[in-house]
Amino acid sequence: MERDQILGLYDWVLGVCFRHPGEKTDTTVIKTLRPQFDPEKQIRACRPCILVMEAARRAAAEGAGIPYVPGRAGDAL
Repeated sequence: MERDQILGLYDWVLGVCFRHPGEKTDTTVIKTLRPQFDPEKQIRACRPCILVMEAARRAAAEGAGIPYVPGRAGDAL
């Protein structure tokens, strides 16, 4: 799957990436944390970080001999 196809699987809005907290850019939610006594928090990632995470998931899936399913960067295999 091509870069733009993978990025097209996500919904993008202006936000702050968990790896680049000083910058506002297009981000997508990769995980929602629901603390017991605090409001929920969204963990967001930018386009370059999503591509890195997807590449790592692809490599892990290939290493484990299971199918790679793009579009789930925040999920475990």
